[in-house]
Amino acid sequence: MPPILYIDVSAIRPGSLETVRALTADLVAFVQAKELQLIAYDFFFDESETTMTCVALHPDSASMELHMEVGWEKFRSFSPHIEQRSIDVYGEASPSVIERLHGKIEMLGSGSVCVHRLQAGFLRLGAAASPGG
Repeated sequence: MPPILYIDVSAIRPGSLETVRALTADLVAFVQAKELQLIAYDFFFDESETTMTCVALHPDSASMELHMEVGWEKFRSFSPHIEQRSIDVYGEASPSVIERLHGKIEMLGSGSVCVHRLQAGFLRLGAAASPGG
């Protein structure tokens, strides 16, 4: 089964940019130490630094379940500082993960959760290594 790609987009509330920077750095360090199964976990800010996007690559739905369990209180700390607009999941997440994502978007915003099922494709994780290495 292919990995699951998770993307969420949030508006950064006015005056919260530095707090959100600190919260994302803390969350990334926490997740990196606690969730060794995660393939990638990144936060991006747009050019105006008013929109934040989180991108995660999970090996499977069990990884997403663990992430939601382990990170829940850390996610809650973002509540006064962001307005979550959307969560998109690309791949086969379990119904319990989808239910938890709906809870996350209610806690952090008022956006939508959309699940996209794989139609066709392939993945070359090893190909991302540097050429000749």
